[in-house]
Amino acid sequence: MTTLKIAVIGCGSIAQNRHLPEYKANKNIEIQAVCDIVEERARKVGHVYGAAVYTDYEELLRKEEVDAVSVCLPNYLHAPVSIAALKAGHHVLCEKPMATSKEEAEEMIQAAEQNGKKLMIAHNQRFVPSHVKAKELIASGELGKVYSFRTTFGHGGPEGWSAEGEDSWFFKKEQAFIGAMGDLGVHKADLLRYLLGEEFVDVAGFIENNAKKDITVDDNAVCILRSESGIVGTMAASWAYNPNEDNSTVIYGEKGTLRLEDDPEYSLVAQYTNGDIVNYQLGKIQSNEEGGQSNSHVIDHFVGSILNDTQPLITGEEGMKSLEIILGALRSGETREISSLEKVTK
Repeated sequence: MTTLKIAVIGCGSIAQNRHLPEYKANKNIEIQAVCDIVEERARKVGHVYGAAVYTDYEELLRKEEVDAVSVCLPNYLHAPVSIAALKAGHHVLCEKPMATSKEEAEEMIQAAEQNGKKLMIAHNQRFVPSHVKAKELIASGELGKVYSFRTTFGHGGPEGWSAEGEDSWFFKKEQAFIGAMGDLGVHKADLLRYLLGEEFVDVAGFIENNAKKDITVDDNAVCILRSESGIVGTMAASWAYNPNEDNSTVIYGEKGTLRLEDDPEYSLVAQYTNGDIVNYQLGKIQSNEEGGQSNSHVIDHFVGSILNDTQPLITGEEGMKSLEIILGALRSGETREISSLEKVTK
């Protein structure tokens, strides 16, 4: 049995709740090293997982012979640390959004290609059972032509679960570069591309900070998107949905409507124009709330892609296309004009 040695750089909430436990649960993985600028946090995590402890990621990359690295850092560090890890000869799983600009994303992709290593972006929504089933139904033509959609991802904000609470880097523009739209909206941008199987060409963004005081990023954002075939819909991201999380998507088509994570009991409800209703119980979506999906499947997919030498579902190129939607929304919010996204040839 092949064992991969893993390092996790950044030991905050996403590392402690997703990456580390999911690596630990994978029989092909040995967690060799962890790194965090907060030494006490790194030591605590290192003790739990029996891993070497670092506070400097460059030292870790120099000293540790690992196969792959998870980058679980504030957004502004995603690109530089991923590039350094790729150049050091390691496969990289990077949290989203993958970078703070298209140029950074392109540098990450180039570093992966030049060093023959895999780069995967942790867009977990593609692995949610209801989303996988919905993609199957849309691709099979069961919904007929898709006309429109609405998708939303909102909760009370990172202060409830981030390692630093109200002092979280999520609220600081110099570290996060973007707020709810980057934290949550990029997930939905990626999901819509996956579900619809086509790219978006135009985005209009309304990006606001109207709920939380003393933060320098957005906490409420709504976008209007248009795809290359003319599907139009809305995408909302919010840190002001109290008290409950909303992680729902609705797809409106010629022959019916799909409601994803929109019903308290059924993760997918298909309502057809002929009167048929099909309710699917497919397991819960990953959530910050109690009782959410226990395994994101991101780690297992990343590990499998390395062991089997296959292309991960969310490559650097895929991550960049989803990032570009968010960047377009930001531009639109600043200029008050519709952002035209580059048409991607498939």
